[in-house]
Amino acid sequence: MEARRCSSAAQQDCAHPFIHDVKLSTAQRIKGALLGSILFPLRVTLAALFFLIMWPLARLRLAGLSEEERAKPVTGWRSWLFHPPIWLLSRAVFFSLGFLWVRVKGRRANLREAPVLVVAPHSGFFDMLVLCPTQLATVVSRSENTSLPVIGALLEFNQSVLVSRKDPESRKKAVAQLIQRLTSGGYWPQMLMFPEGTTTNGRSLIKFKPGAFLAGVPVQPVLLHYPNRLDTVRWTYRGTTWMEAIWYTTSQLYTNMTVEFLPVYKPSEEEKKDPNLYADNVQKLMARALGVPATDYVMEGRVPVSKVGGLSLPLESPARAALTELRRGGLGEQEIQATIDRIINRCGEDPQGSKVSVEELASVLGLRDRRAALHVCGLYSKDESVDLRQLGLSVLALSGLTDFGSLLHSAFTLFDREKRGSLSAQQLSGLMGALLGVPQQDTAALYAEACGGGSLTEGKLLQVLTQHHTYQKVKEFLESQEAGSPVTPPKAKGVNATNGHSVIRETPPPHNKKQE
Repeated sequence: MEARRCSSAAQQDCAHPFIHDVKLSTAQRIKGALLGSILFPLRVTLAALFFLIMWPLARLRLAGLSEEERAKPVTGWRSWLFHPPIWLLSRAVFFSLGFLWVRVKGRRANLREAPVLVVAPHSGFFDMLVLCPTQLATVVSRSENTSLPVIGALLEFNQSVLVSRKDPESRKKAVAQLIQRLTSGGYWPQMLMFPEGTTTNGRSLIKFKPGAFLAGVPVQPVLLHYPNRLDTVRWTYRGTTWMEAIWYTTSQLYTNMTVEFLPVYKPSEEEKKDPNLYADNVQKLMARALGVPATDYVMEGRVPVSKVGGLSLPLESPARAALTELRRGGLGEQEIQATIDRIINRCGEDPQGSKVSVEELASVLGLRDRRAALHVCGLYSKDESVDLRQLGLSVLALSGLTDFGSLLHSAFTLFDREKRGSLSAQQLSGLMGALLGVPQQDTAALYAEACGGGSLTEGKLLQVLTQHHTYQKVKEFLESQEAGSPVTPPKAKGVNATNGHSVIRETPPPHNKKQE
């Protein structure tokens, strides 16, 4: 049985799993306003009260312990005295928010059977209710959350694995700690992880991160279902805000949730050696059970992208938004074309001056409004400066003013600063980031493929981007963006059972394109 493909009607939703809007009829809005005016303040107040009671209790569990003692799992009286009341209060929080009951399907595996529970799809903060039927399993969290009131105390109580996304050393330490716990043979409690790493609309599963699979131990897949008329619980990259999610959910008389425990998945020897393969296979298995597509989409640096051979293809082109901003600024098509030419020529004449401030960008683009220039800058950079090569090439790729070969020639020339006729690995990364409009962190595979054991020339790069079965998707992506088409979702991947394990294979395209 294969993971389901996106139907043509739902293609746009599948193409962008990071958008969710609650759609309400007039009657539902009126009903929600009436109920919400009563239920929202009552429920939020009750939840806050339970949280306040939990706060000191959570702190007491590890109170008086040294750092060495805190690095070991809590046992004895500290466990049996504080665990039950925190569990009951956690359930009370969600009960007060309208989750009156939770249906549980399947059997939760014990610690010896599966040291880690992998949960999907990840929809929002209401998903944490899954901690109640899993007896407050240990979690992984951002270290920044420890400074939050109540949440920090609960993470300390849970003896969570903490990681800072900004600190590479913290990530290495967290990985080592994670592997040590999962391979402790029952010394540490069971762990619970959301392998998607971010929230989605639940209409597909995005690519699983390998963290839960690094240790090569058995995992138990856990599915979350919200079988409600209104899908109010989801909070994604764009659409319904977290406050709206709370309002809509607490305005309902009740909200249903089902936690489904699937059979334990035991990795093969090949999967133990390759955490990414292990993660992909479990993703396909869970997608099949949910009846949704499994995709290669990820959230990378707060930008939704799809992964192709290590490259990141943005689901929303920053160049398209930049073009829109230029048009709003009063620039016509001829002026935009002249602006692109001016940017490309400037970068070619002065390679060292490609990085410009917002003020310089406004001058180059011919924008009178600094806010418009600041918005364009923000599409490509986190600070108030931008690389003109990235802006110019990505907009040129989208504009349709040149063919792919000429576009690549312009890009190659701009990044071959020494005029050697070849690019380094770092220059290739910059070139691909400029063409696609988002930074590229993993171009090693493309570089090795294009080099072929020698230097990376323009001809070799053009050949691999137009003929290689994987990397030609970059050319197809740029052409689809030029045509104004939505990003085409990758074909769903099927899962074959072989000796109890999953083997990934690409689902072949249908011979007849006509819909049946």
